[in-house]
Amino acid sequence: MKVCIIGGGISGVICAIKASKNNDVTIIERNNTLLKKLLLTGNGRCNYFNSNMDISNFNSNGNLSDFITEENINKVLTFYDSIGIIPKIKNGYYYPYSNTALSIKEALIKELNNNKVKVITDTLVDNITKVEDKFLINNELYDKVVISTGSKAYPKTGSDGIGYKLLEDLGLNIINVVPSLTPLIGSEKYFNDWNGIRCYAEVSLYENDNFIKKEVGELQLTNYGISGICVFNLSRNVSIGINKGKKEVIHINFLPFVDNIESFLIERNNKLKNRTVIELLEGLINYKLVKVILKQSNIKEDIYFNNIKNKQDLYNNLVDFKLNINDIKGYDFSQVCSGGLDLNEINLHTMETKIPNLYVIGELLDIDGLCGGYNITIATLSGILAGENI
Repeated sequence: MKVCIIGGGISGVICAIKASKNNDVTIIERNNTLLKKLLLTGNGRCNYFNSNMDISNFNSNGNLSDFITEENINKVLTFYDSIGIIPKIKNGYYYPYSNTALSIKEALIKELNNNKVKVITDTLVDNITKVEDKFLINNELYDKVVISTGSKAYPKTGSDGIGYKLLEDLGLNIINVVPSLTPLIGSEKYFNDWNGIRCYAEVSLYENDNFIKKEVGELQLTNYGISGICVFNLSRNVSIGINKGKKEVIHINFLPFVDNIESFLIERNNKLKNRTVIELLEGLINYKLVKVILKQSNIKEDIYFNNIKNKQDLYNNLVDFKLNINDIKGYDFSQVCSGGLDLNEINLHTMETKIPNLYVIGELLDIDGLCGGYNITIATLSGILAGENI
């Protein structure tokens, strides 16, 4: 049976490896090489799995209970073990022991070669025509087709969203696609003053003044707003909210280890004698950030803590610093997208759509995960399930 896989990312390649056991499989890739995006993941180290695979780490408008199962998660680990990948595990994050994504790429390419998968590169597929029970692609007829072209994230790697068009042209429903796992943008004048600072913080998202979600981790302060994994994990909600015209506000607690900021600073001031307010704070957070906080609190840097008449703004800006979000960084900076193929259009046990012998895998699905190996797990699992069914 002739099988065409459109897109040579990780989901497509894994599907090809599985499907080629009993079929004649061809991958068509628009880039000049396979697995281009894979080499960028995890800053080039490829965080491919996580020890915490609770379903709450995954997002969708559909029901994932048949997809994120213990049996399926075990299939992912078994697959990587079968191609010789030994994990290096740090805080639950799985990386190849070599600490480079290239190891996974080379292992996958070796499997393709061993299974005699045909690979066509530098070739775009922009149309799929149904011919009775077959599919016509670039003047070639195939019995089964897998679409794995990626989302709109990182378009420089070839993911420009053409897969969504292919699916819509075939009559399948696409849920609104927006960037996810991306930095957040504001418009405050003090951004240049805090640019480049990294700090451990608690970051909470409020939408139309309603609490939505909280993340804790390393926060990156930039000249356009905020970034970092804790921000990325909130960006999906922000992206969807902005798209719906909602007011998005981030609340930052720069001292998440403090239970009562007023009592804490009074005690610290009593212990540390003859300190100005900036000297009192600079041992807690970055000096540049202290200056921003004091300026936003209308407090002079050389004043002593006891001489500050109104301390409430200072307390608020240390543990509840509010930042209005105007936008997100967009597809060029997003790791994945939210939205995609409506899960009502697909069987999550087999990855076959309502159109017989047409499969969809990877980022095109309306499934996305948090940072931490979850999105590669989605790509891997969907590729395995489709390949096994084919």
